[in-house]
Amino acid sequence: MALERTVNTSIFNERAGQDLLGVLDSLPGKKNVVLQQSLVGPVELVVKFPTLQEHGVDRIFYLENGNLDSSQRHVVFFARGQKPKQVQAVAAQIKRLQQDGNTNHDFTVCWVPRRTLLSDNILEESGVLGEVNVTELNLYFQSLESDLLSLELDNAFGDLYLRRDPTCIFTAAKALMEIQLQHGLFPCILGKGEHARQLKDIILRMRTERSATSSVIGNGVPKTSSIPSSTIDSLIIIDRQVDFPSALLTQLTYEGLIDENFTIKHNQVELDSSIVGSAPQQQQGQATNTSTDHSITQPAPMLKRKVRLDSGTDPLYASLRDANFAIVGNILNKVARRLQTDYEGRHASQTTAELSAFVKKLPGYQQEQQSLKIHTGLVEELLKRTRAETFGSMLEVQQNLAAGAEPSTLHPTIEDLIAREVPISIVLRLLCLESCVSNGLRPKDFDYFRRLVLQAYGFEHLLTISALEKMKLLQVRSGGGAASAFSIPGASSLAATATGQSQASRESTNYTGVRRSMRLVLDDVSEQDPQDVAYVYSGFAPLSVRIIQSALHQDFSKTTRSASGTNKVNTVTSGTVPAMAKDSSPSWKGFEGILSNVAGPTFSAEQTVDTKSVKAKNVLEARGAGAGRDGRPGLISKKTTTVVFFLGGITYAEVAALRFLASRDEVGRDILITTTGIIGGNRMMDAAMAEAKEHTK
Repeated sequence: MALERTVNTSIFNERAGQDLLGVLDSLPGKKNVVLQQSLVGPVELVVKFPTLQEHGVDRIFYLENGNLDSSQRHVVFFARGQKPKQVQAVAAQIKRLQQDGNTNHDFTVCWVPRRTLLSDNILEESGVLGEVNVTELNLYFQSLESDLLSLELDNAFGDLYLRRDPTCIFTAAKALMEIQLQHGLFPCILGKGEHARQLKDIILRMRTERSATSSVIGNGVPKTSSIPSSTIDSLIIIDRQVDFPSALLTQLTYEGLIDENFTIKHNQVELDSSIVGSAPQQQQGQATNTSTDHSITQPAPMLKRKVRLDSGTDPLYASLRDANFAIVGNILNKVARRLQTDYEGRHASQTTAELSAFVKKLPGYQQEQQSLKIHTGLVEELLKRTRAETFGSMLEVQQNLAAGAEPSTLHPTIEDLIAREVPISIVLRLLCLESCVSNGLRPKDFDYFRRLVLQAYGFEHLLTISALEKMKLLQVRSGGGAASAFSIPGASSLAATATGQSQASRESTNYTGVRRSMRLVLDDVSEQDPQDVAYVYSGFAPLSVRIIQSALHQDFSKTTRSASGTNKVNTVTSGTVPAMAKDSSPSWKGFEGILSNVAGPTFSAEQTVDTKSVKAKNVLEARGAGAGRDGRPGLISKKTTTVVFFLGGITYAEVAALRFLASRDEVGRDILITTTGIIGGNRMMDAAMAEAKEHTK
């Protein structure tokens, strides 16, 4: 029987919800709430709209709409205070209401997740700082699933790699410190990438500052935050720029394909009712109160329906989300047959007790049938899209590029896609993928495709291409660069000298070598019975996940299956995967040579503490533990957890791969996935196009 998770993720939502309601309850009577649009989804994750009404909320407005009225005396603003634009919008609405309204308003500004000096300065310059009550709502990690925490920072990718704004790094450090405060210090912090190293440094500095100012509790025993965790063995930080290609590839898990085609936001996806059917009458009534679009903005179009996708409300989704899309239809068929058999079993009920038992199960059957109907409609729609010729062409180009094919042989297919006027995001993703795995496009190819894109989609996308260049997603190959590497932000150009080549080996990934040594491409992958994480991309293992496997000492050299179904060991030439002890703690030991070929610094830092603190902790645990699971007094066998943080975003395919790793971990280790937000190829392109639109206003 599996042990329960050592980290309860639901507590993050519960605490945030209590803090938000506490802000509202501090104001008597009715009040209006003004929400920044990007906070609507996160707020709905922690508290539902009917609950807000119970705590005195009369109406909710979008900050961006600027349509706040004076119907209530109390007005509460919830917005992010890290950027001037949002702070100025808050100040403008306060001044407008003060000038236009006849009511003597009481304003409260609640900055999420923290109050900043910038926000105070702008409010002061606007002349409203003295007129408002300023507070903060520490809304950091939010639980999307029991093993998935997200900061839900929609703009983190663009801020970090395009605008070079490190705010999300500091926010991530604050969030990870919350885990340390609750569970103790991360005994070891490992990571890959320059931004990951910056995050590690901030966490260590925060810990040092807290240790210098914190007091101890009775009997000289330190607080939990000052001693190593007994439930978490390490924190692994992955910088997104270390592995752009995995995010650019089309995700082939069920959840990943839904996100690729419809975009999942805050565990919800908006679908046409022709795909999933109209909501039941009762659910429509509930949606009026709880749905963001229905309660906070204008009524949603009749043809649209919001569907919640999480294992808590939809158990069927839990069995589908991480499966390769190729087998989802078979899973649904089995569920449909089981439901039909169970429902027909009512005819066999003869006694009153048997009929009563069936009636009690009926609501569960109906809920499962409704879920089956939704997912069947979704699968049918996804099948239509994945069977389209353009999708097949796009996927063929992606998989060939990932496998190391000569890019020039794939250019005619990309040209054909442009001629067919496929969405520009598809074309840009393919060009960016080629650039990443080939150390940039050849100058003549870059100029040629730039001209094609501008002629086909409009010259305004010259700014989009410029933004992609700034993010180092799309760039011109350097004169001496080899086609077997991809560069990352901050990487210098390849030089012809020996010194320059040595420097480039540290700043850019030798993709040909890594593809072989870390076995990124597998020819024989079983979607039905996967033996390797490569199933999430039907034959391509995400480099980011391979790096995590290295830290966890999971051997990825023996995981494919032959055509006969037997395990097959693939011999790796240079950079052989070392054999590691099954019970060893996460570290880079034995993998230094392989990881030296991957872009970005590799680091490992232990958080040391005073030995007296550790001894005091052990004494307390020994006194209160009693007999452990192994029969020895004072010892408790606990399932350890490794916290993995993706800085810059994580794809649903990578989430599925990490869950696969946790299920196959021979030590019995949990993996808690944390991130700045969900990312994907379309979102990466949207960040560039949004920046272009901002400059054309």
